[in-house]
Amino acid sequence: MDELLLRELTPTVIGVLVRRGVDFATAEDAVQEALIQAALSWPDQQPADPKGWLVTVAWRKFLDAHRSEAARRDRELRVEAEPAPGPTEAADDTLQLYFLCAHPSLTPASAVALTLRAVGGLTTKQIAQAYLVPETTMAQRISRAKRTVSGIRFDQPGDVGTVLRVLYLVFNEGYSGDVDLAVEAIRLTRQLARKTKHEEVAGLLALMLLHHARRPARTRPDASLVPLAEQDRTRWDTRLIAEGIDILQTALARDRLGEFQAQAAIAALHADAQTADETDWVQIVEWYDELLRLTGNPIAHLNRAVAVGEADGPQAGLAALTPLDPSLPRYTAVAAYLHERAGDPATAATLYTEAAHSAPNLPERDHLTRQAARLKAQLRG
Repeated sequence: MDELLLRELTPTVIGVLVRRGVDFATAEDAVQEALIQAALSWPDQQPADPKGWLVTVAWRKFLDAHRSEAARRDRELRVEAEPAPGPTEAADDTLQLYFLCAHPSLTPASAVALTLRAVGGLTTKQIAQAYLVPETTMAQRISRAKRTVSGIRFDQPGDVGTVLRVLYLVFNEGYSGDVDLAVEAIRLTRQLARKTKHEEVAGLLALMLLHHARRPARTRPDASLVPLAEQDRTRWDTRLIAEGIDILQTALARDRLGEFQAQAAIAALHADAQTADETDWVQIVEWYDELLRLTGNPIAHLNRAVAVGEADGPQAGLAALTPLDPSLPRYTAVAAYLHERAGDPATAATLYTEAAHSAPNLPERDHLTRQAARLKAQLRG
């Protein structure tokens, strides 16, 4: 059975049912039932019109559920309203479903889960495994999200900014679990990019591709992290880099700069350098200034301090770090790196140890612990 085809058809079929007047939550349930039926039937004989088959089965599943709950007269009216067999609607509602799933009324975590379920075509079990939470927990999260958006009109969804933030959250979940969320986010963003000429959609897609291009060099065989400066750049995916830069340049030419375009420009400068020493840190600092002008994001301030340290020396980087909030994620790790660059290994070792205790994940914690151990061994020697 073609699982990719099922994923691609899922949002379209949900859209057909919603257009027929079915609320989103009920439509999504009916389509999931149809997908189960497809999993049982299609291996023996795939229908000539997979979309039409799914629409027909999902509609019947909806009617069956409705019959079990509604009065006889209402059930009969629904049965009479069943459309005659024939070509299905040509409208593609995938884009509207993106916006509906990422509606501002949802929390980011719920929006991500609902997007992966309804638009990405993943099962609740797959999403739960990707997020490393129990399946029942994820099922409850998705159910609450569906109830929240059920009362929202299909033609009054959220804005593109919310959609992009959700997709970026999906991508940043990384590569853990049974489902590769980074690949899934790129797939979904490609779909969105094909349906809109929005500069920030292109910027986000470029950013994802440029980051994803470095994936083969990011870890060693033992799964330990490899810092950017130490990565084997011959292992970077030059095809993805070229595609990301091309998409970014097209977006920037429209002269409507946004935060994802600025982030992608920074990633492109890293990708363009043949070696770490050839990185154009001065331009990177300038792009961080643009990003801060657009967002004021405190994490961007932190990353800018690193860039300043590379462009103007570690003391300048520490000076840029001083005004920032020490409680920021990875603040201590950045301070440790800059102190080491400034020739203060004792302070750096202490800070690396402290940063390891608050690391957001196991690979990063192990990396920081090894950095601390390395410096302590040098000091003892």
